[in-house]
Amino acid sequence: MSTPWRTLDPRTVLVHCAWLGAPLGSLALTALATGGRPGARAWITLGVVGAVFACLTTAGLISWRRTRYRVTADSFELSSGLFTRGLRAIPLHRVRTVDLTANPVQRLLGLAVLRAGTGGHGGELSLDALARPEAVRLRAELLARAGAHDAAEPLLATADLRRLRYAPLTFWVFGGVLATAGALWRVLDGIGVEPWRIGPVRRAFQEFGHSALWLTVPLALLAVTLLGVVGAVALYAENWWNYRLEWADADTLRVRRGLFTTRSVSVERARLRGVTLREPLLLRMGGGASVRAVAGGLGDREENRRRSVVLPPAPRAEALRVCAGVLGTGGGADDPGAFGRSGEALDADALRPHPRAALRRRVVRALAWAVPLPTAALAVLGWLLTPVLLYCAAGYALSAAPLAYALARDAHRGLGHGVRGRHLVVRSGTFGRETTVLERRAVQAWTFTDTPFGRRNGLVTATAAVAGGEDGYRIRDMSAEDAAVFADGATPGILAEFLAHPSTR
Repeated sequence: MSTPWRTLDPRTVLVHCAWLGAPLGSLALTALATGGRPGARAWITLGVVGAVFACLTTAGLISWRRTRYRVTADSFELSSGLFTRGLRAIPLHRVRTVDLTANPVQRLLGLAVLRAGTGGHGGELSLDALARPEAVRLRAELLARAGAHDAAEPLLATADLRRLRYAPLTFWVFGGVLATAGALWRVLDGIGVEPWRIGPVRRAFQEFGHSALWLTVPLALLAVTLLGVVGAVALYAENWWNYRLEWADADTLRVRRGLFTTRSVSVERARLRGVTLREPLLLRMGGGASVRAVAGGLGDREENRRRSVVLPPAPRAEALRVCAGVLGTGGGADDPGAFGRSGEALDADALRPHPRAALRRRVVRALAWAVPLPTAALAVLGWLLTPVLLYCAAGYALSAAPLAYALARDAHRGLGHGVRGRHLVVRSGTFGRETTVLERRAVQAWTFTDTPFGRRNGLVTATAAVAGGEDGYRIRDMSAEDAAVFADGATPGILAEFLAHPSTR
């Protein structure tokens, strides 16, 4: 007897109403800005919104009626199509990830979107949307049919409100405020409202221009910083509320998180290649770090970066513990070289340093790009406009040069690579320092690149190609004499035919 087809939840049709929020909100702002007297343009917009809503709701209803799915003995099948009927199927033994997400409207309706993927391009089926209990049951069924087993110590990390203090330690504290202001400005301008003519905005600009700049500029920066901090904390809370990182079974790593939009991402152990410890400059200064999984089957590069985060900004010690837990390394007798729970392999003195030529290269780059061009620009403006800018140019040069030199030295100290047991460790960066721990057996190929300046200084960049994460992880500016030997030692056999050993000469 054939397996019967199942239907999506009928409440899926109601989700199509959610998109009305943005246009109706824009109309409300228009009415507010015009004193409750919207013009013809606003009424035309309202009519267009109503027509589009009717069309999309009808299309959603037809799509729901024509969408069916089922789980057979060998495959997961989806039948859909509005005008052209299509049937897609993925073998159960190839299912690598089963994720659940739900936006605020879906959560309110008790729905969830299930996405099952194989890790390859196009090997993904999405059900939008199912009742939450049915989605959880189907995820368990798919993972069980894919061959999952129970795990001994599943829980790795849970939510902790104390981590909120790390939320503002990001460059997006300022960028987020500017991006939000720009988006709001475009929305208002698009519906015919001139933001600079709104009373509070106009008065704020007038007060800013009539007051002393030495007072108003610092106050403006302080206000932007406070708004950015509040926004960063709110965004952190929304993304990582009810966070839980666990081994759902011996073969599946699962991350659950989200306040308004809930997300559940599953990573199969067979697709897990390693972890990346991320320490941006501000977060590193605050003693924090975040963790990403290096894994295949999480979509393209941009989607992989979004879905691979397994620990938000948190204390560095906790990040190291999560790294060890994700990789399943405890420094035991079966793997004496692997880093243990305290993360010894990620410490600076545990990695090979890079040559002094790499330091000179970074110092020259920093001083050449950060000092002369801005100084020259300020000097030219000072010569053309006001002598005050000449003093600004001199002050910038005197302060920027030592800062650029210090950052260059920090970037050199951040360089490192090494082999620890079954892992290859790569570290680089200063503004966005990353330490990546890769399974040595996951490295599929090596690429060596250099430049004319690098060849003159005896430097080369080696890239380890991996099927997952960023696809390739670079060891920047290592000694050209040691690059091939190190790569051959880290992954025996890949470079054997390209190396000239003494016994074969």
